[in-house]
Amino acid sequence: MNKITFIGAGSTVFAKNVLGDSMLTPALQGFEFALYDIDMERLHDSEKMLNNLKESTHSHVHIRAYEDRQEALRGAKYVVNAIQVGGYDPCTITDFEIPKKYGLRQTIADTVGIGGIFRNLRTIPVMLDIARDMQEVCPDALFLNYTNPMAVLTNVMNTYGGIRTVGLCHSVQVCVPHLFENLGMDPTGVQSKIAGINHMAWLLEVTKDGEDLYPEIKRRAREKQLEKHDDMVRLELMLRFGYYVTESSEHNAEYHPYFIKKNYPDLIERFNIPLDEYPRRCVNQINRWKSMRDELVQNKQLSHQRTHEYASYIMEAMETNVPFKIGANVMNTGLIPNLPREACVEVPCLVDSSGVTPTYVGNLPAQCAALNRTNINTQLLTIEAAITGKREHIYHAAMLDPHTSAELSLDDIVSLCDDLIDAHGKWLPQYR
Repeated sequence: MNKITFIGAGSTVFAKNVLGDSMLTPALQGFEFALYDIDMERLHDSEKMLNNLKESTHSHVHIRAYEDRQEALRGAKYVVNAIQVGGYDPCTITDFEIPKKYGLRQTIADTVGIGGIFRNLRTIPVMLDIARDMQEVCPDALFLNYTNPMAVLTNVMNTYGGIRTVGLCHSVQVCVPHLFENLGMDPTGVQSKIAGINHMAWLLEVTKDGEDLYPEIKRRAREKQLEKHDDMVRLELMLRFGYYVTESSEHNAEYHPYFIKKNYPDLIERFNIPLDEYPRRCVNQINRWKSMRDELVQNKQLSHQRTHEYASYIMEAMETNVPFKIGANVMNTGLIPNLPREACVEVPCLVDSSGVTPTYVGNLPAQCAALNRTNINTQLLTIEAAITGKREHIYHAAMLDPHTSAELSLDDIVSLCDDLIDAHGKWLPQYR
């Protein structure tokens, strides 16, 4: 029996999206859906939810929960990863509260920045453990990574884990629809080209019937910036650097040194930046789960419509050999020549029975590549720290981070890193 293994299956809503999509995919009927999570209660909640969904959709798949990760992985053809190491409490709280003592504020802290660095450091060892299990029991499986920080973790699994890995983030497929909705434009029939790095990929081309839509987009954006709205950072970056970026304004506010500055507090109001947004979302999600649980887990009539998540479409294309185009995170290998070859990049890819084949993009506009490289610097030094176990590379990663280095002195950066290492305790034992 073919097998799809979902690691982090206690993420019940996301498991419903990805595996619910798969239940509605004819080419995936007859597959076993193997579920694994370290939280047994959440694991069995997801198992029950998916069995209800299987009945209501009349799907011919097999649902099985595993308490042993290696057994869940054994013989898998596809592995979907959605883990979060350390969770909201204590690790996300730590990532936000300790930097605040130094005057360093964040919005999401899951990609780069000081929070992204430490999320990587506690997640990479777990990812490499998964890779070792896969090397033993399913070495040829395709690993579909949804866990952030996307670029670093996808890089590590390919480079050091020896596992064929593709990173998936829905910011690519929602980029144009969200931009056009925000500006009151119709996205029907629009063609686009997107490439860069995860959460900072660029809308390089946007046309309709051969007409470049950027002049009209920028005209409307200049008008839109005169009022308060939720996408002010991205529109400002586009007007200053020429191209729209895929991920949200709350994310991009902390990827650059221009927006969150303690000496310019008016910028927070001016660009409508939601500080501490991710902890707020976590608390809301925890509270919402209490009311959602019965609706999802106990609902015998649970329904599902196929989402825009790429996972089921990738598996379908590989099973049927009917090509499908995605935007995915892969190793650079010269796809974008003016970004480092050792970096993970987000580019258009073609999927068929031969797997995921990235396309050559060529050089990015110079200013876009330069902005990407500022984040890649921190990503690569974070990997260096994780692989060598050397504390000084953590300092290097933080010193090179655009937002952190714009706010703190070298001494404060080192002190902050030391405080975060101490606070993480058992999550980062190798640096103690």
